[in-house]
Amino acid sequence: MELKELVEQLGTTVVEFKAQYGDRLNSIENYLAKMEAPMGGAIKRNTGPFRDFGDQMLAVFQAGKPGNQVDPRLYEVHKIMAATGASEGIPSDGGFLVQQDFSNDLLKTVFETGKLGKLCQRVTISANSNSIKLNAFDESSRVSSRFGGIVSYWISEASLKTASAPKFRQLELNLKKLVGLCYSSDELLQDVTALRKILSDAFVSEFGFKIDDAIIRGTGAGQPLGILNADCLVSVAKETGQHARTIMTENIVKMWARLLPGSEDSCVWLINKNVLPQLFTMSLAVGTGGIPVYMPANSFANQPYQTLMGRPILPIEQCATLGTVGDIILADFKNGYVLAQKGNVQADVSIHVMFVYDESVFRFVMRLDGQPVLSSALTPYKGGATSTQSHFVALATRG
Repeated sequence: MELKELVEQLGTTVVEFKAQYGDRLNSIENYLAKMEAPMGGAIKRNTGPFRDFGDQMLAVFQAGKPGNQVDPRLYEVHKIMAATGASEGIPSDGGFLVQQDFSNDLLKTVFETGKLGKLCQRVTISANSNSIKLNAFDESSRVSSRFGGIVSYWISEASLKTASAPKFRQLELNLKKLVGLCYSSDELLQDVTALRKILSDAFVSEFGFKIDDAIIRGTGAGQPLGILNADCLVSVAKETGQHARTIMTENIVKMWARLLPGSEDSCVWLINKNVLPQLFTMSLAVGTGGIPVYMPANSFANQPYQTLMGRPILPIEQCATLGTVGDIILADFKNGYVLAQKGNVQADVSIHVMFVYDESVFRFVMRLDGQPVLSSALTPYKGGATSTQSHFVALATRG
């Protein structure tokens, strides 16, 4: 019997054993876990055969070594994932899917690590689909109708009632692929605890960073469409005579005036950290004195975060440097940006890429897409075409 057939047979035997005695084993494990847990607390159980993420990654690493036997638990994960409709990896090429509960934890942590992804509207695409279409109002002006075509009349103004209807457009999100590589020394691979922490921390930190970057400046080609490249972005011009690399109180007030009504309570300010010195000296003139526009954290505003016009400020690396478009952005992600993801992460490992350095390469693949809800900025009912409004407002270059 060939080695592959033997391994597959062994994997089948393990599955059959668990099917017959699984309930009894679970009862024993639960009893022992409660005995060890403080105050007999509830224990989170895994949905697959591996006890933690590091345990599975070590098994994948061992499976990639020439001549090594494949841990039958890896095949068991494939059978479980295939039953739920997830795409399968290729074991013969060293590709194995992450156990479902570990996959969900990684996805959750990615969005917790990043600052912007967790602020967006999020939808999950089913396992058997690679895209989703959402209906959105096709509206660019509110001068003569609302929601793309809705009109109402006072009965005294029009005796004949005219029918109207909203106009919709389809917001289509097609999954893009985000790939991350994590290098690990052979020495680290001998320590499951360290492997679990370093691999997961490095993976989620990098993916969280790249998702935030795509939300800000993504091109829409092979990646999400970022707000700086979207047609709905409103750009506020600099003041006459304004110096380069500066931000003035007038800039902030005019940005606030261009925010779409209804976004005041859910918007945030995004800034590059080198914008902060400009904010510290900013104030509104009142008579012969003035009041501050910017409030540092834990100041007189009694807030745990820094604020501008009463809304939180988030310093992020992805904002442009001071003086260029994107150095300060007023954004309402809750109402203005949709992010779709597919609910699993695929992991592969190669021991050959960095063989001469005694390192292995873990590859993680995440599929998602995102774009703003509006197709263009809105012209308000009163104010004119030069006063368009949006969920996203930026300050033009001050060069």
